[in-house]
Amino acid sequence: MKRKTFFLCCIIATCLINVNRDAVAQERNWTHFRGTRLDGIADVENAPIKWGNDQNLLWKTEIHGKGWSSPVVYENQVWITTGTDDGKELFAVCVDYITGKIIHDIKVFSSSEVPGKHSLNSYATPTPCIEKGFVYVHYGSLGTACINTTTGSVVWKRTDLKCNHVQGPASSPVIYKNLLVLHYEGTDVRYIVALDKVTGKSVWRTDRPEEPYKPLPEIGKKAYITPLILNVKGRDLLISNGSAICIAYEPETGKEVWSVTGGAESTVSMPFTEKGIVYYYTGFMVDTEGSNYSEIIAVNPDGKGDITKSNVVWKKRVEPMQLLTPVIRDGLIYTVDTKNNLICIDASTGKDVYTSHYKSSFNASPVYAAGNIYLFSTRGETVIIKAGRKLENVAQNQIDGQIWATPAILRNAIILRTDKYLYRIGK
Repeated sequence: MKRKTFFLCCIIATCLINVNRDAVAQERNWTHFRGTRLDGIADVENAPIKWGNDQNLLWKTEIHGKGWSSPVVYENQVWITTGTDDGKELFAVCVDYITGKIIHDIKVFSSSEVPGKHSLNSYATPTPCIEKGFVYVHYGSLGTACINTTTGSVVWKRTDLKCNHVQGPASSPVIYKNLLVLHYEGTDVRYIVALDKVTGKSVWRTDRPEEPYKPLPEIGKKAYITPLILNVKGRDLLISNGSAICIAYEPETGKEVWSVTGGAESTVSMPFTEKGIVYYYTGFMVDTEGSNYSEIIAVNPDGKGDITKSNVVWKKRVEPMQLLTPVIRDGLIYTVDTKNNLICIDASTGKDVYTSHYKSSFNASPVYAAGNIYLFSTRGETVIIKAGRKLENVAQNQIDGQIWATPAILRNAIILRTDKYLYRIGK
């Protein structure tokens, strides 16, 4: 009897460890765009509420060049990418988490011929991803590399993976087990490729199906999304919403599991999930009256094949060209649309809970931390509201510069990137 009790306790302890492992990982490290779990939720007990140019700044480090990539953190290293404004030189920069001093400043790629981009974009917009010993930096068609985080040496590079981004790179890489997953979705070709993260060699490549893209103009076939990894009934799925179709793949093989057809024109926002439902934005579409719009679509991801008619829970018409990825918490979706409207949406119905209008644009993705929602504007403002069904303003902070990158919130501090500086905010 004692032996059975002992084994039962071991099983319970193991389950608790597995449940808490991701939370601990995201509290101590922030390894991808929108965090270790790709969900924009910071597992912290406290987070800074008040700061400014001379208040609660633990350090401030100038970053050369131009880049909108978000910071990632592992142990005491913060990594970002940057580049010259013309994209001919691309860098990876490592900053000490404690002191703010630059540890590595590595020129990863250089090229005399660089494709064009949108004036609002940079050539270093994709966010790196990091794990113990290695960081993976990605610049779309300009190249991908693995860097040893201890020595700063480049382990491998790839420059042969291409697509016509037209407006510059933006999709961020994702680590899945032994794989590094990359999206190339241009006007010419659209495919997902998984690399062996140790060697950089291709493990699998899956092209997007051509049929859903045929009605779209060439310029509308591109997309800039970062995929989501989701476990559905013990099976991992890689959810990827392109401009004309959302597809779930087996991340180990690239085999398609299900698809939802719909949408058009340049999808940017990545999928998000809570309580077993996947939510995603389409690219902008045009109605019969000639007006542009997008949709948020809620999907039950437990399916196979074409689930467009069977598994869509609800759809909601919204303003077109969503750039940021919403954050979802306790059944509420928080987002700011392209007309600067803060919208809180009931995740079960798609109906608005409340709305509020701002003067600034918000292109960095919101983050949930310690009961609050953090919203970051291109004017350097951070608006903090209390999470819940009633709009309650907590604080508003201003810092010099523009905020395009999504901050990392961990260890009760904020790693915030502006167009010129990287900050650690805390007490």
